[in-house]
Formats: sequence, C-alpha cells, structure tokens
Amino acid sequence: MPEESGAVEELFAGVYRVPDPKNQSKKVVATKNLTPGRSYYGESLIKIKAEEYRQWDPYRSKLAAAVINRIEIFPFEEGTMCLYLGASTGTTVSHLSDVVGHSGRLFGVEMAPRVAREFLENVARYRRNVVPIIEDAHHPERYQSIYGEIQTIYCDIAQPDQTEIAVANCNRFFKEDSGILLLVVKASSIDVLKPKNEVFAGQRKILEDAGYAVLDQIDLEPFDRNHALLVARKKS
Repeated sequence: MPEESGAVEELFAGVYRVPDPKNQSKKVVATKNLTPGRSYYGESLIKIKAEEYRQWDPYRSKLAAAVINRIEIFPFEEGTMCLYLGASTGTTVSHLSDVVGHSGRLFGVEMAPRVAREFLENVARYRRNVVPIIEDAHHPERYQSIYGEIQTIYCDIAQPDQTEIAVANCNRFFKEDSGILLLVVKASSIDVLKPKNEVFAGQRKILEDAGYAVLDQIDLEPFDRNHALLVARKKS
C-alpha cells in the first residue's frame, strides 16, 4: 500500500479529496476505510499519516460521479440511516458504509441472485453496519429487517418504473416532511428513443406530482452516459 503525502481536503462529511497514488500532481475522491487493509473491488488503498483511504472510482459508482460533478446536497454523515435500493455487488454501499460509520446503518436491497450473493460474500460479511435484504424493491412491505428511522433513500434500479419504486419506498419509510431521496435515472431504461433531458424532465414531473420537490439534478457524464442523479425532498 502506498504511503502518500499532501493535503487532504474534506468535500462532505466522510468524503475526501486525496493525492492520487499514481500521480501526485492530481487528487482523487476517497473515503476512510472502515475495514483497514481490505479493498472491495480493486480500488487503491491510500495511507496518509495514521489514516487509510479507499479511492472512490466514479466509473464504478454513480454517487462518486455525482460528487465529482459537484452535487450540492450529500445527505450522509456519521450515524445516517439509509435504505439503498439496488445494492448490486456493493461498490457504492461499501463507500457509504465508510461514511455513516459504526453508528449508522445501510439497508441494502438487491434481488438478482448472482449479484446479491457477491454483495453478501464480498461486502456485507465484513461490514457490521450493512444489512443485506434479498427482496424485490417493488414490495417495501416485505422488508422485515429494517429498524430505526430511515433518513435517506438511495435508488439505483434500472427499470422503466424506477421513479415509482423510489416514491413507494419513500412514502413507506420516511416520516412526514422528512427524508432525502437520491434517485439515479437511467434514460435508456425508461425510453430509449427520447433525448435524455426529456426523460429526466419526465421523471422530475413524476416526483413533483407525487409531492416531492427536486432540489438538485446532476448529469453523470462523462462517467455514465444517459444517467442523472435527482435529489428530492417531500414537500411540506
């Protein structure tokens, strides 16, 4: 593991810009490793003084791409309780696990058997703040493992009804007038023929019609084509 020097800049609570281990003149986004010595998807481990950081790859994580593309609202910190829909193999989950720390929880919902098995074996087994839920996100009433007050819902499900799935989960788990939704919109999963900005506008309208105010929209180019991240809150 390389020992790096140079300033560490905190971008958000638990998210940092640190020297690139391959090029000291550049910096990369990283989180402090909750499990020192272990990487999860081949990411670089960067030792700076007494701390170990994990490089957060924006080509592997849409949330990292949003951070680099200057997301304005990052609703995660030590102690955050998050419901993550579409955990996949756990790349982004593992970094959010670093951010929310031992006092936070990440409830990761995934239903695809192969990726769910990888999520369980490679991420959840090593992180006590990650609670895996092997279930269909269409049915939030089936999540028996969730406890405590959910403050943030992150939804990354490439399906035509992804926004409706997100809203159903928000309506079930958020307390009235509280909670932040981060919704990844994949334009080609919704309508392959429409321009991406038209698709994004349509998903914003679905959120607004459901009683949510869209606070931010971040295009994820050049890291993910035809993707945007919408940040929303229930209207009071």
